Amino acid sequence: MALYYVAHRLFAAHDRSLGAYVAHHLARRFGQDAVFLPFCDTDEENLDDPRKGQRLFDLDRERLTRIDAMVAILHGPSLDDGVCMEIGYAASRGVPVVVITTDFQVYGPTADAALHLPFPDPLLHHVASQIIAVPQLGPPTSIGDRFERFLGQNLHAITQAATEAADALSRRPTPGPALQPANIHGQRRAYLEPSPYGGDGWTARVSDALHARGFTTHRAGRLATATDPTRAALTDWTALGQANLAVVDLRGPETPPGAALIVGACAATGRPVYAPEPGCWWTFAHGREPNYRNLMIQYGLTATFSDLVELAKHLEG
Repeated sequence: MALYYVAHRLFAAHDRSLGAYVAHHLARRFGQDAVFLPFCDTDEENLDDPRKGQRLFDLDRERLTRIDAMVAILHGPSLDDGVCMEIGYAASRGVPVVVITTDFQVYGPTADAALHLPFPDPLLHHVASQIIAVPQLGPPTSIGDRFERFLGQNLHAITQAATEAADALSRRPTPGPALQPANIHGQRRAYLEPSPYGGDGWTARVSDALHARGFTTHRAGRLATATDPTRAALTDWTALGQANLAVVDLRGPETPPGAALIVGACAATGRPVYAPEPGCWWTFAHGREPNYRNLMIQYGLTATFSDLVELAKHLEG
């Protein structure tokens, strides 16, 4: 029996409800045992473990290593970093990823861009097998008060997206470009993922430090070009597949979607992935150990570093 993973934001009831709605729709088509829904199927609320976050990461990763396809729910512009990490994990292994969104916005690199994409990072567009966008409300009805009618119009859009996702899985979507496992002991190549929010010279300093240790580097460039970001996304993904390790800048209030995707791809293919300490507020949840990032990011990383000296120690170790 095929196994389908529903990747969704899960920190609030409405997010979990949306994931459950889609999972229920898929289960009606393929059977209960064919669908894995995080939080629900790991019984997160009742799970008792001294390192609950690590345990949840391990449970989700165990499913990720044996799924046949993924349905990922994404809504921009602030995309969930855990979902993006899971997309990277699946896509790098050659697992088809069907992304659904009901966002009515599309995104481009400039105000007058001719190219509009469904998400604010073209790497997501590149690795997805299919993107199902249902941005419009369903047809109006005369049942109930205006709020109930509006709710029905929104649920209609979600049902349509879930139905199209199930149809896509039935057709066995073609996976995107997988990555080969890392040749960690081969030539020294490093992939660098800068912050999309502008830089402080961090990427250049990391690149210089890697060059001093015999590495050639590729600096991701898809967000730095307005001419052909989709081709640049292909170049970045190809460069990651040729790299022995990655260094990603995930500083700020949340992990950028591309950086999260890279973390997932590295975790799935055995590439060490390092990041500067994020310098953000910590998060606390009942039963979980404190997290400085989404647990899929925190435990997907090989290590963090406070400065280039500490990064060098990681590389030499």
